[in-house]
Amino acid sequence: MAWNEPGGNGKQKDPWGGGGGNDQGPPDLDEVLRKLQDKFNGLFGGGGSGGTGGAPSISAGMLAFFAIAVLLVWAAFGVYKIDEQERGVVLRFGSYLTTVSPGLHWNPPLVDNVAKINVTKVRSSTHRGLMLTEDENIVEVSLSVQYTVADPKNFLLEVRDPERSLAHATESALRHVVGSSEMHLVLTEGREQIAIEVQQRLQSYIDSYHTGIQVTQVNIDDTSPPDAVQAAFDDVIRAKEDEERVKNEAESYKNGIVPEARGIAQRQFEEAAGYKEQVIAKAQGEASRFEKLLVEYKKAPEVTRQRLYLDGMQEIMSNSSKVMIDVEGGNNLLYLPLDKMMQMGSASAAGSSPGSAGDVRQLTDQVVEQLRRDDQNRRREGR
Repeated sequence: MAWNEPGGNGKQKDPWGGGGGNDQGPPDLDEVLRKLQDKFNGLFGGGGSGGTGGAPSISAGMLAFFAIAVLLVWAAFGVYKIDEQERGVVLRFGSYLTTVSPGLHWNPPLVDNVAKINVTKVRSSTHRGLMLTEDENIVEVSLSVQYTVADPKNFLLEVRDPERSLAHATESALRHVVGSSEMHLVLTEGREQIAIEVQQRLQSYIDSYHTGIQVTQVNIDDTSPPDAVQAAFDDVIRAKEDEERVKNEAESYKNGIVPEARGIAQRQFEEAAGYKEQVIAKAQGEASRFEKLLVEYKKAPEVTRQRLYLDGMQEIMSNSSKVMIDVEGGNNLLYLPLDKMMQMGSASAAGSSPGSAGDVRQLTDQVVEQLRRDDQNRRREGR
């Protein structure tokens, strides 16, 4: 007999263990499920079960509530923000969809995946190694590369490890440039040019790989020869420094002496030009004076000749303090100490100034006149 069938006394057994009688059995499973469904529907505003014998069911309002709640949670997880220094690469089911700019965005979660890439941060990579130069010497070169992300899509998707690719490309570019340069250039003044060539070649390499990286700066941090020859190369560097110092001193001396020489040359040129003008003007004046004298000489030759003679004698005697006179008909030359005579004349006249050129001429005329008289007297006596 089933546990829910009426007992021997005509009463149905209670599934929760109630009821009279001493006959106990398992509870009715359908009744338990029905009571649980009624309590659950009461909590969410649903009605009771349609009957006592039907299977339990969930109301349409409860399903709609659950659906809306799940949809809101799903939509909330799709809201995200891109900062000013970032770009967002959107992947839909693993395939590239688009690149979003800074701001607030929404993409369906579980469908789209957004990777944020910082495009303004300056990243740095260093490299150091031994390299062979063009003249078959070994040098150790250390450099640093600064770069940014120029294309977020290529940086994220095109290359598996773009920074590792950058390191390999850096080594390749550096070895190519150093291998094309001589050792003394690598160690001294050629380091800046080597850095420029490495940057250009490195950028071409990573562009061909589509890494999305932009190289902003390449710096040669250190270059050194092997330790076995370090002392010799230190001497070479000191010699180069001495060479530069001597060049600078020579340049300084040049800057001081060349302007001075140019000034002296310009002064001599101007003096020569002035002398030229002076000589030309004097020659023109002498020629003009001669032409005027020629006109006067043609008019009165004797007078002009005598005047020229006297002017010439005056000019000569005014510049000399001693005069020798050859008297006509005499046998001896007469010496006139004009300087002594002038001193005597100035001493006799107290308070008067020394004799002038006119006084000298008057004195000379007197002496000449006296000599003529003496000569005439000697001729008379001889007769």
